[in-house]
Amino acid sequence: MKFLPLVWHNLLRRKIRTISTLLVIVFIFTLYGYLAALSAGFSAGVDLASADRLVLIHKVSLIQLLPISYEKRIAQTEGVVDVCHFTYFGGVYQKPSNFFMQMPVVPECLFRLYPEFLMPDAQKKAWFADRTGAIVGRSLANRFGWKVGDRVPLQATIWRKKDGQITWTFTIDGIYDGATKGTDTTQFLFHYDYFDEARWVARGLVGWYVIRVDRPEHAPEVAKRLDAMFANSPEETKTTAEKAFAQAFLNQIGDIGLMIRWILGIVFFVLMFVTANTMAQSVRERTNELAVLKTLGFSNGGVLALVLLESCCLAVVGGGLGLALVTVLTSGSDPTGGLIPGFILRTRDVLTGIGFALALGFLAGVFPALRAMRLRIADALRRG
Repeated sequence: MKFLPLVWHNLLRRKIRTISTLLVIVFIFTLYGYLAALSAGFSAGVDLASADRLVLIHKVSLIQLLPISYEKRIAQTEGVVDVCHFTYFGGVYQKPSNFFMQMPVVPECLFRLYPEFLMPDAQKKAWFADRTGAIVGRSLANRFGWKVGDRVPLQATIWRKKDGQITWTFTIDGIYDGATKGTDTTQFLFHYDYFDEARWVARGLVGWYVIRVDRPEHAPEVAKRLDAMFANSPEETKTTAEKAFAQAFLNQIGDIGLMIRWILGIVFFVLMFVTANTMAQSVRERTNELAVLKTLGFSNGGVLALVLLESCCLAVVGGGLGLALVTVLTSGSDPTGGLIPGFILRTRDVLTGIGFALALGFLAGVFPALRAMRLRIADALRRG
């Protein structure tokens, strides 16, 4: 700690150069923070998937529908505690770019299966009693400025009404929050009974089933039992753990984590050279002073530690500022406008970022520090 004033003085020797390097580091770590939050958002469904929930879909494809009559047979299967069906609606609000998930569901079943969805009891009761009512997640409500009581029209792209109309209008009866950070609060949910009665085709069919089992370790066995039950039927099924289903869905987009790691690897590699160049110039300019320090009794190890401390301080301060900026921006509101659920900077990503900053400081400073350590007093004074 006693060397910190000396380190501070050396860093401020060339203020413009130091500030420029610091700003580059802040920018890179801000980019890292946003990419880490983006990765967390895309993987939120995988990370938060419950170990005791299964997803049952048509064996051919998720877009193939299943009979609602499967629900009773699934519920009677050994190891099944609860079951709820969902269907993709695919409507448009105002314009096609305003995408968000819309699904008809059974309200009471929804909250049994997803206790992480939190909503006041009064709003629940209002929704249960309102056939044309809907509930929306907090992020989605904030995105469009919706509030309880608003009437929201959705233009159907798949499900027309029996009378030929394509506009479905719903009343927002409630806004749900997530019990934990990362819970998907970007969904628009409404009554399946109303939807099934009003649509013009495919009545009595649903998209997929979500099933809760009695114990997580029984999930593989129950999945096999369910698929065997519907084998050789017109609509055969494929049942997987919710986490595996979410991961498979994410993989259709691509390996987001791998792409982000490649981007960050390249960026950090370039940043290391920028910081190393700053430190190398600083050491070259202080050759005479380093010789004086050694003359005054600084050991080779002390000079090595001093230069490394300068490099690490520069990297950690810049990295810390970048991570702090992203933390503030992602904790106060959703920068994606609700497009990506779970867009947060996780604690583990912050700790990883700090580790990157320390590694950057060490790698960028180690060669200039070794050069300073090996400096001979006579040669340094002669150069000075």
